[in-house]
Amino acid sequence: MQVSVESTSALERRMTIGVPAERIETEVTKRLQQTARRAKIAGFRPGKVPMSVIRQRYEDAARQEALGDLIQSTFYEAVVEQKLNPAGSPAVEPKVFEKGKDLEYIATFEVFPEFEVAGLEGISIERLQADVGDADVDNMLEILRKQNTRFEATEGRAAADGDQVNIDFVGKIDGEAFAGGSAKGSLLVIGSKRMIPGFEEGLVGAKAGEERVLNLAFPEDYQNLELAGKTAEFTVTVNSVAEPKLPELNEEFFGLFGIKEDGLDGFRVEVRKNMERELRQGIKAKVKNQVMDGLLAANPIDVPKSLIANEVNRLRTQAVQQFGGNIKPDQLPADLFEEQAKRRVVLGLIIAELVKQHELKPDEARVRELIEEMASAYQEPQQVVSWYYKNEQQMNEVRSVVLEEQVVDTVLQKAKVTDKAVSYEEAVKPAETPQAA
Repeated sequence: MQVSVESTSALERRMTIGVPAERIETEVTKRLQQTARRAKIAGFRPGKVPMSVIRQRYEDAARQEALGDLIQSTFYEAVVEQKLNPAGSPAVEPKVFEKGKDLEYIATFEVFPEFEVAGLEGISIERLQADVGDADVDNMLEILRKQNTRFEATEGRAAADGDQVNIDFVGKIDGEAFAGGSAKGSLLVIGSKRMIPGFEEGLVGAKAGEERVLNLAFPEDYQNLELAGKTAEFTVTVNSVAEPKLPELNEEFFGLFGIKEDGLDGFRVEVRKNMERELRQGIKAKVKNQVMDGLLAANPIDVPKSLIANEVNRLRTQAVQQFGGNIKPDQLPADLFEEQAKRRVVLGLIIAELVKQHELKPDEARVRELIEEMASAYQEPQQVVSWYYKNEQQMNEVRSVVLEEQVVDTVLQKAKVTDKAVSYEEAVKPAETPQAA
């Protein structure tokens, strides 16, 4: 077998492969012999059909099959011989594909970039430091109460900000009702910003049984492009008005969260535990984001287009699964996901190289610790731990998370790390980062 390789770009390789005709004929004959053992042809007993008849009937199909298999096997042999690491499948272009002649074809493909991760010492990380204080717990209790607000009907009172109204409404554009612009018995909390600007504000002061006409404009960036920027008239009938009532901090309220013992003190203990877990996760996530950004900035590398295309397709599929809709993944524009896909691919290659350079393996003690921390959020933690250890796929996912944490720790050992004391709220506030890993 003859092999020659040409570099057509930083990552693209054009490999010409020649396969001797004798090897092709050997493979064709092997397939014809297999066919002869099972062929059923009128006038001949099974296994007794002359090879000349077998060749006449099946040689073309056997040759096509042999050539396809030989291209696959010889391509693999060639990349091993040339010590290449292909990223994705090759595009194959036959040069000589004739019976009795050597097979010659060209395989064009991309290879994984070869690099060493560098610049760890130049990465700057700001690590937040915070505690969960009593005031933070008090604030969280109020948030939980508001999340479980109940609404009680009022008698004759006008609707105010924060009230829940039961409404019927019909929306029209140029005198014609439009799809999605009408509803009956719809519940709406005034001030929730669920409706377009001016709708909820227009119901302040309305009483049960009152009808109001609201002339409003849809925002220019409204999600439904057919309605964006258009003016509509909404006729709204208020059926009822209900005012918000915050639940008391009592046994009934605690029971909503599965806590039935130790009263308010016990509930505060559980709330604090959850807040501390959220705090740890929030600080860890912010540090990780900074590490990943630092690695990207310090290690600009070329990446195979095929890997980015595969990642784009994965993101398309995830988007369809998450948001639904009667569309196929390939109907979503690829450029919507291009930047995110490239970031994921580059980070994946950098992380894999760091794991290789530092010979990292998942720390099983940390794996156990992470599983127990996740399980602590459930009522029966030990059952959750047991479930993880019986599910190999879930265990591998946790090990991947732990390995990534170990990569972060490796970077932190060499990076410039400064600690900054902040409030609990600032520490858990989601970081503004690009959609990424």
